[in-house]
Amino acid sequence: MKIKWFLLFAIIIMLTPIPAFAEQPSPMERLDDISDEALQMVKFHRYEDAKKMLDYFSDQFTSITGNEKPLTLDEVRIVHTSHDEAMEAAVSPTMKYEERINKLTKFRLVIDAIATNHQPLWTEMEDQIMTAFHQAKDAAINGDTPHFHSNFNTFLSLYNVIYPSMKIDVPVENIQRLDARIDFINEYRSQIVKDSKSQQELDALDTDLKNLFANMEEDQADPSIWWVIISTGSIIIMTLSYVGWRKYQGDKAMRKDRSRDQKD
Repeated sequence: MKIKWFLLFAIIIMLTPIPAFAEQPSPMERLDDISDEALQMVKFHRYEDAKKMLDYFSDQFTSITGNEKPLTLDEVRIVHTSHDEAMEAAVSPTMKYEERINKLTKFRLVIDAIATNHQPLWTEMEDQIMTAFHQAKDAAINGDTPHFHSNFNTFLSLYNVIYPSMKIDVPVENIQRLDARIDFINEYRSQIVKDSKSQQELDALDTDLKNLFANMEEDQADPSIWWVIISTGSIIIMTLSYVGWRKYQGDKAMRKDRSRDQKD
């Protein structure tokens, strides 16, 4: 009977969600929320409200960043630069809607990259970026100059949106290698389309881009998931050990009883 109650208790524990420490949002997480609200305002053409959110972000960033892990000088510079671009998008009377969205998205991704330790949002643009690049690559191989220029420009525009966030999460030597390849292709566009040997740079950039996103996917599991796995595994092991021990004790008692009966 005791074993049944123990098993029932263990099952209840395993099925009960383990809270990931009910902690309050960190200062950087609050800044992340503010940046997202500013982006949403621009999406709905509420530019004045977006400006107010960006002003509020600036005040909060100055006052609370000291309470978190210290940001590097590069991170502070990236935040200020992307914030200035976002503010320009909110107050400009002539900027196109798509450009506004790109600038606010860039800002949003930067704050997310600083605020989170796993699965940065900028990696979710992988499909868009790789699709644009592959379309440009196919156009170059087919000698289709207009489509190569058009698709490569689209690729550059999307890559520019995630570039500041990449600089926060990706080793500098990887960034420099990507920069060198992209700059070469951009500068020698006509040669890339006409010369099959030069198109090897497209293959090399394709590999580097795939490695960029693949490396970000590795070791990105939320630590709280491991806590759940370890905790659940420990409960199962404890349960099986207890059941095994009780069974051993029961068998041992039965052997004693049989031995006693045989002697009698």
